[in-house]
Amino acid sequence: MEIFLQLAFSGIALGMIYAVIAFGYQLTFATSGTLNFGQGESLMLGALVGLSLVGTIHGGPYMSYLLMIPLVIVFGALQGMFVEWIGVRPAIKIKSEFGWIMSTIALAIIFKNVAENIWGKDDLTFPSPLSSTPFQVLGANVQPMQVAVIVGALSIMAAVEIFNRKSIYGKAVVATANDRDAAGLMGINTRMVITFSYALSSATAAFAGVLVAPLTLTGATMGASLGLKAFAVAIIGGLTSGVGAIVGGLILGIAETTTGYYISTGYKEVPGLLLLLLVLAIKPSGLFGKAAIKKV
Repeated sequence: MEIFLQLAFSGIALGMIYAVIAFGYQLTFATSGTLNFGQGESLMLGALVGLSLVGTIHGGPYMSYLLMIPLVIVFGALQGMFVEWIGVRPAIKIKSEFGWIMSTIALAIIFKNVAENIWGKDDLTFPSPLSSTPFQVLGANVQPMQVAVIVGALSIMAAVEIFNRKSIYGKAVVATANDRDAAGLMGINTRMVITFSYALSSATAAFAGVLVAPLTLTGATMGASLGLKAFAVAIIGGLTSGVGAIVGGLILGIAETTTGYYISTGYKEVPGLLLLLLVLAIKPSGLFGKAAIKKV
């Protein structure tokens, strides 16, 4: 039981990272009907930029980590705006069904190559701001950074939801998500809303990068796998449901850690992907998603 609980805690921490990235997919899909297939690279760049900043900010591991986070979030927002401006806006303007897909994939490859040239191809160690000494929870060993990941992921998603519900700019995002044409007729600059949603999406992914980096190795290749799995999480939970992103992330994270221990690490991705296929076959809109009805 203690081993299972330890695997569950590790899976929850990993699943919350998936959930944050999946949450970013939902932000852009809601406002523009498009997805940034370079979300994983946004996480990767956030982690590497954070690593560089931590080495230059003085004040100890904990303070340098805290001071680095706002800078990484701003960097992620700027990177998201760049992706929308270069890769998505032209495709939306000409109403290209697949232009934004290929553009965001191409930008993801470019970002990966840039990262390899700046930080190298070798994986790097990100210094943890918290103690590496685990503490006991119901007999299981839990690392303080795992708790920080869970709290941080929930906090950033809650902050975005509160922003959308309480601020006038957030309400513009919600209005655009509900009906982009109607929002435009009411005077909302939907183009700016879409840009903002991409900035917010990449900012959350960059924040997820500095959350997960102390628990794993940091490198130019870390984003591809995380971004792909997070996309599976978004599909499993539903591209229109924030709760679905959390539930889908927890399912996939726990499934990976338990399968890797009890069966084989070579099969740890299989249960989650099987669930993805099952959800697509039975409920394509996702476990918590709502099927859209279009008039033709």
